[in-house]
Amino acid sequence: MIRFGILGDIGSGKSHIAKLFRYPVFNADLEVSRIYSSNKKSFEKVQKILPKHFSSFPMKKHEMINAIMANESNLKKITKIIHPEVKKKMNIFLKKYKNKKIVILDIPLLLENKLNKKKDVLIFIDSEKSEIFKRLKKRKNFNNQLLKKFKKLQFSLKYKKKVSKFIIKNNFTNKFIQKDIKSILKTVK
Repeated sequence: MIRFGILGDIGSGKSHIAKLFRYPVFNADLEVSRIYSSNKKSFEKVQKILPKHFSSFPMKKHEMINAIMANESNLKKITKIIHPEVKKKMNIFLKKYKNKKIVILDIPLLLENKLNKKKDVLIFIDSEKSEIFKRLKKRKNFNNQLLKKFKKLQFSLKYKKKVSKFIIKNNFTNKFIQKDIKSILKTVK
């Protein structure tokens, strides 16, 4: 099995491009949302360390945002609880698709949480900052301060680009992306 790790900035189109490969995709953001809405044990752990921020299960997005914005260390406390759960989900995904030729790992903190392996094929999604910001502002829960806090957890884009084997330039049209994907698949197969 070849593991493709999709890297790039928040809002660069990683999840969209991951799907375009047409192989099974592990989407960590989606798993985090599922954990917030259905994992009562995780909620209880988060509520125990941050009791004044979380009222009842399931975890609510606005409560999560308020907790993160209230104190610099809260985001790290939450991720220490949530990330092991995401890793478990990723391992289940990898077992399920162990016979697939390729799987796609769409995990924003893939390198930071050491979830990658040496043989993983890293693909950096390169997008214009102005385009990214335009797209992020359209999201209903856009919060620039929150965005800055999440970026502090991440390695620099320069580093991620440097360690990637391939770079896909995303101009938010599928015009050239399919060509890049075909080229990557041809090179790797």
